[in-house]
Amino acid sequence: MSILSKPYFHDEAAALAKLEEIVWPEGPVCPHCGNKERIYKLEGVKDKRGHVRPGLYKCGKCRKQFTVRVGSVFESSHIPLHKWLQATYLLCSSKKGISAHQMHRVLEVTYKSAWFMAHRLREAMRTGDLAPFGGEGSIVESDETFFGRDYTKKPKGSRKGRGYAHKFKVLSLVDRTSGKARSFKVDAVDGKTIIPIIRKNVAKETMMVTDEAAHYQHLKAGFAGHEIVRHSKNEYGRGVIHTNTIEGYFSIFKRGMKGIYQHCSEKHLHRYLAEFDFRYNERRVTDGRRAENALRGIRGKRLTYRRPNEEIGA
Repeated sequence: MSILSKPYFHDEAAALAKLEEIVWPEGPVCPHCGNKERIYKLEGVKDKRGHVRPGLYKCGKCRKQFTVRVGSVFESSHIPLHKWLQATYLLCSSKKGISAHQMHRVLEVTYKSAWFMAHRLREAMRTGDLAPFGGEGSIVESDETFFGRDYTKKPKGSRKGRGYAHKFKVLSLVDRTSGKARSFKVDAVDGKTIIPIIRKNVAKETMMVTDEAAHYQHLKAGFAGHEIVRHSKNEYGRGVIHTNTIEGYFSIFKRGMKGIYQHCSEKHLHRYLAEFDFRYNERRVTDGRRAENALRGIRGKRLTYRRPNEEIGA
């Protein structure tokens, strides 16, 4: 049997039970007051249209009703939960992502709904992890990449010219020990912008490996060491001193951004970065487990149509 034949991909009650199992492993928690005790399950309660509301609970402390959707990225959505689970699986199992148009065709929802579903799920993938990369004996690679076109730098219709000033700029760090990546949208690729981000996200006991970009020249101060790979001299590795790991990450990122999300705007770039970081960091597990891990991040990340371009707490 295919995993897509699972009941929770087709039945609303089974989808609610599956989401409760993932989000509430120790039992229901009231999203209004945080109470874990004296929570009662309500059976047979109907909505205004006369439909029975599955998965409905009532808190014995604040006396409010709720389902597992409340306080999450799924709150107030009119799209059935089993379609949300299908969308989560599609987004997590596609190595280079899935476009909103394809999701709209597969799930048979409107394009507008598919676009917003994808952004809600990307919010769920944002971990907000602040723990520093690396440590004693660890190696962290740092590099930047450029893609797309930032029309605030060069308006549409103007001559593109040489260089990368008109492109979106992304800084990424890859910790070889944990195998995890962390990416940042940056406004400029220079020492004033790049170095503070690295110092904030990498432990001081770490060995840094970068290319020969000028903004890395003072990076050694504050770290266990700094090794440089000189591409201008056709050098691409000296044993463990290389940037091949982060280049591999960028190859996946570029194929997805250029081929699927090629019309990405700057205001949504942080969500696309969260998506690619999440899939890369969870690459060692199965597609089903990766989708479950994404669903564990739905709490406290409410995103509405009125503010899809805002940063919200992770």
